Amino acid sequence: MNGPQASWLPDGRRLHLNHGPIDLIVEAFGETDEVRTAYGQATERFRTILGELVEELVELRRPASPTLRDFVGSTARRMEAAVAPLSREFITPMAAVAGSVADEMMAAMVAGRRLERAYVNNGGDIALHIAPGQQLSVAIAGTGHGLTDRLTIRADDTVRGIATSGWRGRSFSLGIADAATVLASSSAAADAAATLIANAVDLPGHPAIQRKAARELAPDSDLGDRLVTTSVGPLAPAEIEMALDAGREVADALRRQGSIQTAALYLGGRNRISGTHELAVTGGVTRGVPVHA
Repeated sequence: MNGPQASWLPDGRRLHLNHGPIDLIVEAFGETDEVRTAYGQATERFRTILGELVEELVELRRPASPTLRDFVGSTARRMEAAVAPLSREFITPMAAVAGSVADEMMAAMVAGRRLERAYVNNGGDIALHIAPGQQLSVAIAGTGHGLTDRLTIRADDTVRGIATSGWRGRSFSLGIADAATVLASSSAAADAAATLIANAVDLPGHPAIQRKAARELAPDSDLGDRLVTTSVGPLAPAEIEMALDAGREVADALRRQGSIQTAALYLGGRNRISGTHELAVTGGVTRGVPVHA
């Protein structure tokens, strides 16, 4: 595996950071010197973040509980803090790894800086910084049904993280959601919640759904012998509605306990929205790509 790589995208504005499974797009807005220094801080922090996670990977793959474990690395501690409140269900800190990396990088980027706006996009799990009086628009890509959305997040909103989970994504899912997109106070919190919500969108035992033990697909998966979705065949409209309702129940519960602000669930061209936040526009969502406006 190559070491940490940093380069500019062709537009000259966005910084691309890559190391193994971590692939970040970073952009900041503000005075030139502040932005330049922020990028330098982000690049410096990125040098060690993967190595720190690898050192604690064995314990990070173990199930969480309400009692926080004493992880050494700050990113690992973010992961643990995000999943502990959700640990009535099976969940490991790995459910929040992408969002926690985004949050950690954002914290490094803004430390001591005066930035107007910034984002760290880790494969669709996004950490946001929005200074007072500012706002950031986010374009949300469709699930293949020809739908797209844009969200505008303002400084006064409590949302500072967006994450998406689903069986079509880069991580394994126990459910059948095309996508479950969550808005929360941090990217880590959104990431962990999106995992559980997407898992809950399901039709256990349905013959059109193919599953394999996670261990068969990735021997070191934190999901072990749990069955993860590999294919979803045609479903009847009533079955789609039933699966979405199951996911919304979990999203509603997480929203009531304050873990998330809004969730949007998608399956087979249909959707459910949990929450009344104005950001919860309808349409298909899989991955967010921030744009400034």
